[in-house]
Amino acid sequence: MADPPDDRERSGGWWPEGDDPEKRPGAGEQDGPSSEDPGGRKPRGLASRDAPPRPASRYSIFVGIAFVAIIVIALFNLIGNEDSGILGLSGADEGQPLAEFAVPNALGSSSADANVAQDDCETSRNPCPEEDQRLPACEIDVEPAEAIRVCDLFDKPLAISFWFTRGGDCIPTQNAFDAVARRFDGRVNFLSVNVRDDRADVVRIIRENRWQVPVGLDPDGALSNLYGVGGCPTIALAYPGGILQGAQITGFSEDEIAGFVEELLDATRERAEASR
Repeated sequence: MADPPDDRERSGGWWPEGDDPEKRPGAGEQDGPSSEDPGGRKPRGLASRDAPPRPASRYSIFVGIAFVAIIVIALFNLIGNEDSGILGLSGADEGQPLAEFAVPNALGSSSADANVAQDDCETSRNPCPEEDQRLPACEIDVEPAEAIRVCDLFDKPLAISFWFTRGGDCIPTQNAFDAVARRFDGRVNFLSVNVRDDRADVVRIIRENRWQVPVGLDPDGALSNLYGVGGCPTIALAYPGGILQGAQITGFSEDEIAGFVEELLDATRERAEASR
């Protein structure tokens, strides 16, 4: 897990230039009470209060450090976006529509930022002032070789992997993600989104690893902030129609990712049967 570089001062928009996308409120933080005994130690199950504390195992220490690292990196990645929750740390957003977006295709030539506009106006004024009008993400008219519209992938179950390279190595998981995409070709749509890395580096990585999954670019981090991406990788899974089924954080093997996709397919079938 690693954090991407700092956000730019402004959020990106595809067209027109200068659009500032609206932020989606994120999941709230969960606070819980904690209590300790007067001696400063929490009771340990059925153990006597007078018994000496048991030393922590190496595994417990490792898990604790790893979890703290996830939280720290996630919070750092979301600095500057106070409305965002962390995708994958809770199920608060499950069952909600995915935010629409359009991203430059990494193998294309567009140098634009991601378009995360959900509607055609930057303000709530009606009618919308001409200077505040904008083009929603899924209404841009552009060739797939230049831009990827997430709405075009809503016809099937969808898996989106957000990743970055600076400060860490998410490439093995992306290799696994690409391999799983080949296994489920035709049944599930897959999209890879790189966050804030240099485009030339992303293109080199794609070609070196011979990925077939389309890779979009989030150059200024507007999309990762909108989705609350706090770890590398973050995999979002959605039902047909773009409804979030769940999300997973940290590195995974090919079999683990395939398991997530199988669960998505099973849940999709159950959802379809329940709606009949």
